[in-house]
This record gives sequence, structure tokens and C-alpha cells, in this order.
Amino acid sequence: MTAAGSITFLDLAQIEERLKGLDLVPLMEEAFAAFSRGEAVVPPPGELLFEDPPGEVHIKYGYLKARDTYVVKIASGFWNNPALGLSSSDGLLLVFRKSTGELAAVLNDRGRLTDLRTAAAGAVAAKHLAPERIDTVGVLGTGIQAELQVQLLQSVRACRNIVFWGRNPERADAYAQRMRDKGFLVETARSPAEVASRCRLIVTATASSEPLLRWADIRPGTHITAIGADSAEKQELDADIVARADVVVTDSRAQGRSRGELWHAYHNDEAGLSRIVEIGEIVSGKVRGRMAAEQVTVSTFSGLAVQDIAIASAVLGRS
Repeated sequence: MTAAGSITFLDLAQIEERLKGLDLVPLMEEAFAAFSRGEAVVPPPGELLFEDPPGEVHIKYGYLKARDTYVVKIASGFWNNPALGLSSSDGLLLVFRKSTGELAAVLNDRGRLTDLRTAAAGAVAAKHLAPERIDTVGVLGTGIQAELQVQLLQSVRACRNIVFWGRNPERADAYAQRMRDKGFLVETARSPAEVASRCRLIVTATASSEPLLRWADIRPGTHITAIGADSAEKQELDADIVARADVVVTDSRAQGRSRGELWHAYHNDEAGLSRIVEIGEIVSGKVRGRMAAEQVTVSTFSGLAVQDIAIASAVLGRS
């Protein structure tokens, strides 16, 4: 961290340089574990929702009790941006000194760190919950996370075969070409149900407001990483999937009560919510993840400020 009174400004190119060689999966594992151990202060996130054009802004903030800084992150997603030649995600992170409230660093990452830490969280989930052997990765969605989730997955479940479904044919074609250019074998499915019928590891990465997958679609032994539903208005999985899966994991039980798949499945059902496990509890060995080959497992994350704290600290700690 810089000396008192000075401010570090990093643009995207400088941040990308510092990211080289950084292993994000263990970084996110430790962040989740610290959260579940009670070592982080993470208030409920703020959000702005827009209809025309469709988009959203999430504001997440918090600190680790043992660290000397706190972080405020602003991240946006505007779904029509690709048609304008722009990324669908943007944002930045602000790092402040906890002792004085002074601004210490500005990470103008344009949403890149949020994208990477979200994808790394999916890899953490797969490491602890997915079947050991994966023949094909199923993907619902065609955006940034549909791409990054598969890429970061390679460090924990190497698999170059993708079967995916996308709502928009043009974006689906573009996604298929991007992934082929990265060395993946890609097939397009006609429906989400077809993806589920062919894959035992499924990543859902859409902004859907209604379920794309039903319980009847899911084969025994499947793991689903559901990362699209990060607000109360979104839902990718039918509530039956969450209710009937053998293991359901989230990043924060408290945060999950008001958003995404857990909100739609349980609302205020305390008995149902009590069976939900935090990924930090699995990482730290307090709770086991997948325990049998035939189990159906689900991870549904809405994103935690502790992830932003961890990745910001790692970037600032590198020269």
C-alpha cells in the first residue's frame, strides 16, 4: 500500500500486467473462508436497476478485520452494449485507509476484476462440487461469464468440449467462434434442456428473469454453477432444483436470502435456508462438498465484497 497522503492510480493495462501469473482460485478460496470464519465485515450490497436500456449497477463494499483498508466497488452490466461495440460490464474499485478514511488507490479496471473474480468463484465451486471427470461443459449464456467461467474452470476440471445454448443467434455464433479461437470444441444446443441432457457440469450465466432449467432436465451426478441470478429479479433455475438437490452451496447465506435462486426457492422458509452451505465452510473443511458420484450439487453465488477486497489487495501488492 502507498504511503499516507499518496494515491495509487492503476488503469486497465497496468492492472492486466499485475494479474499475470496470479492464481485467482486459491485467492478466492481464502476470501470465502475468511468470510465464513467471520473475519470480514460485508454489508448488504446496493444496486440500481434500469429498464431502457436494460442494465444494472451493483455497489459492494467491506473490509477484512485484520487489514488496514476498506474497499468500495462499483460494477455495472448493460446488456445492449455489445451491439454498440462496448463491453457489457464496466466499473472500478476504490481502496481507502481504514485508519483515516483517506483514498489510497483507484483501480480503474473497467469491470475486469469483477469478471475475473466471478469466474474464479465458479472454479472454486467446481473444484469442491463437480464430478472428478468431465466429458463436456454445458453453458447457458453467450456473454463474458459464459467465456471466462469455462476458461478458469480449466485449472480444476480440464475439459475442452463445450455444449452451449444462447437466446440470441448472432451472439451465440460470436460466442462459438470466440471459444473455438481459444482452442475449445464447441457445439450449439437447441435448448437448455438439451445442454442438461448432455452435460454433468453446467454453468448458467444469463440475466434471465425466469427459470431455464427444470428438475426433470438434470441427470444424476450433475453439478450446476449458477452465477447469473445476482438480484431478486433474476432466476435461472426452477425452485425444485434448489429444493431437491443433494447439496446447495452459496457464498453468503445472509445475502442469498434476498436475491437469486435462494430467494425464489425459499423466500422466508428458515427450514429450507438452514440446509444451505457456504462455500467458505467447504473450503475450510468445516463441511464436506460432493460426497457421492450420483449427487446433484448446485452452487448459486451473488458475489461478495470480500472477493473484491482479495483481488484488489493482490493487485496492489504486485509491482
